[in-house]
Amino acid sequence: MRVISGKFGSRNLKSVPGNKTRPTTDKVKESLFNMIGPYFNGGNFLDLFAGSGAVAIEAVSRGFDKATLVDKQYAAIKTINENVNITKQDQSFNVLKMNAENALQSLSNQNEKFDIIFLDPPYKDQKMIKQLQEIYELKLLNENGMVICETDDNVSLIDDVNHYRLSQQKQYGITIISIYKLQG
Repeated sequence: MRVISGKFGSRNLKSVPGNKTRPTTDKVKESLFNMIGPYFNGGNFLDLFAGSGAVAIEAVSRGFDKATLVDKQYAAIKTINENVNITKQDQSFNVLKMNAENALQSLSNQNEKFDIIFLDPPYKDQKMIKQLQEIYELKLLNENGMVICETDDNVSLIDDVNHYRLSQQKQYGITIISIYKLQG
């Protein structure tokens, strides 16, 4: 696993030990950023189920100012911190050890706003429609913000969710990337 492009390009990243996380493959990560960028001029990125932190690190590498990485597992947080240290830009990252629901509430209480929120929960524990609604109700997205959902091909997300519209959806093997844009 590595950073694909940008200022941290080609740096190798560590994977979370064990089998409790499923990393986003380099192929899917590259395709995802080609769908939304591929490069950015600032912004705030949230990875709600960060695992190794590879997607958020890629976002900062490609031009986001800051990324917040959330995971509830000790092993994941340890790996995220090791991977963030590889960038030598710790100030660009905010790492939170907590579950997704608590993180959303805490970030809302701090008046945080994000340009992109990435949701890649364990495939068996997906509550994405509920989380999309929470993100809207807690006002966590900037005006033209988007939520990117990574699922497997056993999950069928609806085209339009209250307050969002599905702008793109692509399948890569068993992985499906769905991008929802905030409406209104």
